[in-house]
Amino acid sequence: MEFEEKMKEFVERIKKLQNSINTEEATKTSLIMPFFSLLGYDVFNPNEFTPEYTADVGIKKGEKVDYAITLNNVVTILIEAKSVNENLQKHDSQLFRYFGTTTAKLAILTNGIIYKFYTDLEETNKMDSTPFLEINLLDLKETDINEIKKFCKENFDINTVINAASNLKYESSIKKILTEEFSNPSDDFIKLILNRGIYDGVKTQNVIDKYKPIVKKSITHHINSLINQRLQNALNTSSSDNTDETIEENETDDGIITTAEELESYYIVKSILSEFIEPDTLYYKDTASYFGILYENKVTKWICRIFLKENVSFIIIPDENKLEIRYEISSITDIYKLKDKLITRLNSFLDK
Repeated sequence: MEFEEKMKEFVERIKKLQNSINTEEATKTSLIMPFFSLLGYDVFNPNEFTPEYTADVGIKKGEKVDYAITLNNVVTILIEAKSVNENLQKHDSQLFRYFGTTTAKLAILTNGIIYKFYTDLEETNKMDSTPFLEINLLDLKETDINEIKKFCKENFDINTVINAASNLKYESSIKKILTEEFSNPSDDFIKLILNRGIYDGVKTQNVIDKYKPIVKKSITHHINSLINQRLQNALNTSSSDNTDETIEENETDDGIITTAEELESYYIVKSILSEFIEPDTLYYKDTASYFGILYENKVTKWICRIFLKENVSFIIIPDENKLEIRYEISSITDIYKLKDKLITRLNSFLDK
């Protein structure tokens, strides 16, 4: 079986087990050790995968890190494990203390679902305060799998990983900044845009406040356009049988025309919900009355129904009581404002 398939099977295992795991020890044995076993390490060989590895820190003796991976007789990776129910936000301080006292050049903080990877890019033998890579196994992307592969025992090369770490760390930081700016543009970002020939006058706070919603809307429209174009290209080049991006359409010559606006609405809903499910589990169904978006291509699992007419546009999303609620929209991008409603509707199928 290919590594990608094994990883996807492992993710399904996590989904089944996570709600029944309540302790750190259970997390280690049920999730963390199997993960490293999947990567090819002999988790039952203490000479390779050492539990409770001693990492004395200054005058503190007997300090232990949960696991240490030893390769070619050299301690290479330290692993600090937490319960699957714990937030990892404030737990990197232990790894930070251990890092400089061993030969390890890599450290991993995990709760069995989230994996944070650290090294010493900023100062030699001093663990960076931010990870160069963070992976959520329940939101696993193809790029994540490619990065995880580098940590497989048969592929592992410390120099390759560290060389790639720098790019990964700064790419991640830049993406985070762009995400924040695109969702809520800062005043400095607005000034940057205005200085590119948009507005020649003094950028007072009133001017910035005036242009902020315009900039934000322009960014949203541009991103949607790019997504629409790429997905449409994928649809146009896909084969006639069902592939990842194939969407079921009516085969009969019923005169129904799926418009660009309807497709854009589908891509917006897909982008919102892909945070929680695989994107290829969402389909659309165009009818004479409405444009529907379905989960798992089942008419009994419709997420929403979109009506785009000349004089009125609205979307219907059932609430938690299955009451069909109508929401007026002035543009397709207004669908983003209904994110919580769409997620609630999706969860009504996932909870069953």
